[in-house]
Amino acid sequence: MTSINTNAAAMSALSTLRSINSEMEATQGRISSGLRVENASDNAAYWSIATTMRSDNKALSTVGDALGLGAAKVDVAYTGLNSAIDVVNEIKAKLVAATESSVDKTKINSELTELKNQLRSTAESASFSGDNWLLNTDAAAAGTAQITASFNRASDGKVSIGTLDVDVSSTILIDTENAGRGILTADVDADALLATPTGTAANYFLIDASSSTAAAATGTEIALSATTTEAEVNAMLRVVDNIISNLTDAASGLGAIQKRVDMQNEFVSNLMDAISQGVGRLVDADMNQESTRLKALQTQQQLGIQSLSIANNSSQGVLQLFR
Repeated sequence: MTSINTNAAAMSALSTLRSINSEMEATQGRISSGLRVENASDNAAYWSIATTMRSDNKALSTVGDALGLGAAKVDVAYTGLNSAIDVVNEIKAKLVAATESSVDKTKINSELTELKNQLRSTAESASFSGDNWLLNTDAAAAGTAQITASFNRASDGKVSIGTLDVDVSSTILIDTENAGRGILTADVDADALLATPTGTAANYFLIDASSSTAAAATGTEIALSATTTEAEVNAMLRVVDNIISNLTDAASGLGAIQKRVDMQNEFVSNLMDAISQGVGRLVDADMNQESTRLKALQTQQQLGIQSLSIANNSSQGVLQLFR
């Protein structure tokens, strides 16, 4: 039946054209954005996962920044400790020279004074972003410094922050509030360092921290005078050698933290790349596929328009019957 009120062929062609146009719009959107899942309506599950992981990646980026800050603090402290080791080695060498009977001990002491001033300068200068892990001027002991190292999401969705802990109390060179807490300011019993201790304490310290009376060092400052005996110089040597050992242990600990920070920083960077790739697999559009699909839809659109035109023109044939 032919009807001039209802053109079924045109309606069918129009419906098909609308469908093609809708698919073209979606395909063009994927091509312009590069995403096949851009909104929750595209795929709610994938969109939710991708949104969460993008948020986690931003958090990991901040963790990377925190690791960089932590690495800088460790590097500064490590550099300061290495410098201190070199200076104390010089002090040790001067004390060895002082064992010669013909050497002027007062002149060597002048050199020792300058070397100790250098140690103070090193401890005071080893600061980064307000943190100094070699000098303590607070009444409280230096505690544990924490470096933000990771952002973790558990299987139940709960998040937590992981940290690297640095025992700053083991790296303090000078403590102005309590001499016993500093490697260079604490009393060291030279007698206890003998192969066979005599039992008579002989305490020495390298640097006078000017601590409060209650917490000041009680021993003798390592210094030379014209009357300093060979036995006293030998005792000072043992104490300085012990200080070098303590400095080396502290530097080794910081070196281990330094390596751990570098490894964690590399891991975080690789983890961010892996997460980005995983998100891409879920929501990124295949541009080769989408461009091919767009070309096919453009062809279908042209055919649909032609089909609609034919359907609309078919009703014109009715006019021939009235001639």
